Amino acid sequence: MSPSSVATPRRRLSPEASREAALEAARALLVEIGPQAVTLKAVAARIGRTHANLLHHFGSADGLQKALIASMAERIVGTIRDAVMRAREIHDPAEVVDLTFDAFGQAGGAGALASWMILNGNEDALDPILRAIHDLVEDLGAEHEQAQGGKGVPIHDETLQLVLMALGDALLGASMARALGLPRDRARVIARQMLLADRGASPPRDR
Repeated sequence: MSPSSVATPRRRLSPEASREAALEAARALLVEIGPQAVTLKAVAARIGRTHANLLHHFGSADGLQKALIASMAERIVGTIRDAVMRAREIHDPAEVVDLTFDAFGQAGGAGALASWMILNGNEDALDPILRAIHDLVEDLGAEHEQAQGGKGVPIHDETLQLVLMALGDALLGASMARALGLPRDRARVIARQMLLADRGASPPRDR
């Protein structure tokens, strides 16, 4: 089904609501079709607006994509924050690993969009995500150190390790697993084992 075939009836929205509707439509196109589908024309058709209206809000397709990845950065950081807090309560990194991998992977699409933007010349595409994660790590760092009693891997290192693994899995995980004859979720299993080892727990038996 083409993006234009699912256009919704036009209705009056505030500038803020119109912009948010456009970003939600862009995110849906990203997940359903891929980064190449995130264009002003496709988004305008999806929400029943004109190309000129989207130009007013974002200036260009590049502006739309940058606004989308900034919006997604907020969601990703919220997801990671919730997962970290949840993992502390149950002492199991499985949830934080899964939620982080999902945010960057096909379910969330951030990894694909950032990579596509970088390949098309937007070398700062990851900046909003990196800034947001940096702020999150700074917020959690003091709490983490206090909870760990000064022991264990610093949360900066733990977060770096997890985000790099999640981003790498989003970009090459399926191809690498297939080439090596491994299960598709092997990177997630390794990430869980590494976090457990970092926290001094026994890693789960491999699946």
